[in-house]
Amino acid sequence: MTNNYIRTAVQKALPWAFLLVMGAAWGLSYSLGKLAVENGAKPFGVAQFQAMFAGIVLLFITIIRRKSIQAMKDKLGFIFCIALLGAAIPSVLFYFAAPHVPAGALSITVALIPLMTYGFSIPLKLETFSIVRVVGLVFGIIAICLIALPQNSLPNPAALPWIFIACISALCYAIENIILGFKLALTIGPIRLAMGMNLMAAVALLPVTILTDSFFIPSFPPQIVDYAVIGLGLITAVAYTMFVLSVALFGSVFSSQVGYVVTLTGVFWGMLIFGENPSVWIWLSLLAMIVGLVLVTPKKKTSTSSIVSSPDSTSRSEEQ
Repeated sequence: MTNNYIRTAVQKALPWAFLLVMGAAWGLSYSLGKLAVENGAKPFGVAQFQAMFAGIVLLFITIIRRKSIQAMKDKLGFIFCIALLGAAIPSVLFYFAAPHVPAGALSITVALIPLMTYGFSIPLKLETFSIVRVVGLVFGIIAICLIALPQNSLPNPAALPWIFIACISALCYAIENIILGFKLALTIGPIRLAMGMNLMAAVALLPVTILTDSFFIPSFPPQIVDYAVIGLGLITAVAYTMFVLSVALFGSVFSSQVGYVVTLTGVFWGMLIFGENPSVWIWLSLLAMIVGLVLVTPKKKTSTSSIVSSPDSTSRSEEQ
C-alpha cells in the first residue's frame, strides 16, 4: 500500500520536476550570459564556445544512442539556415545586449518567442485564427511597452535600445520556429537536429570569432567567467535533452509550459545573482507576459507556437 502510494506520488511529481529543473536551468542562462560578458568574455566567443560545447555533448549522446547521422548530409542547407536563426545570430545579439539590460528583463523578452511564432503563423496558415490567442499577442505587446515606455522602468534609460536588440533575438527564434513548421516531415530527429544546428553554428561563428580576437579558452584554475560560459554550454545540451524526453514522456503541450518557468525564474535568478530590484513596471510586464503566454499556449494539440522559449526550440517531431 505504502509502496503504491509512493510510486503514484512520484509519477505525479515527475513531470513537474522536469518542468521546474528545465525552466530553472534555462532561466539561469540569462544571468550566466550576463555574468560571462561582464567578466571579460566577448559575445562572439561566448556564442561560439556555447554552440561548440553543446554540439559536442549532443554528438556523444547521438553516438551512445547509435543514431545515424547519414540522413543529415542532404539537409545541410536547411540545418545551416536554422543554425543561423536558432543559434548564431540570436545568441550573439543576446550577449551584446546582456551587459546593458537586467537579466530579469532579458528573460521577459525571450518569452516573446511563442507569441511572435503564433503571430507569424496566422497569415502563413500554419495556425487557425483564435481571438483568445490574439488577445495573448496583445498582452505580449503590452508587456514590452511596460518596459520600454515608462521612464523609470529600467535602472538605466540607456538600456532601452538594447531591449529592442534582445527583441530582435527573440524574432530570430520565432522565424526559426516558422521554418521548422514548414519542415514537419524532417526525419533526422530533434536531438540530431540540435546537434547539427549547434555544430554548424560553431563553425559559422569561428571566422568572425577569430577575426575579432574573441575566441574563448577556459582558464585554469577556473574563474567566474569560465564557470559561466561552460555552464551555458551544459544548459544548452542537458536542458534541451530533458525537454526532448519531457515531450516524449509527458507530451508537447505540457512541456511547452516550461516557458512560464523560464520567464519567472529568469527574473528571480537576476535578483539572486545580481541583486536586481525590478521596478513595478517590470513586475507588471512580467505579469502581462505570463498572461499572454497562458492565452497563446495551445490547450489541445501541438502547434508551431507551442515551442519552448529557448535557443534549442527544435523539438517539433518525434525523435527518430
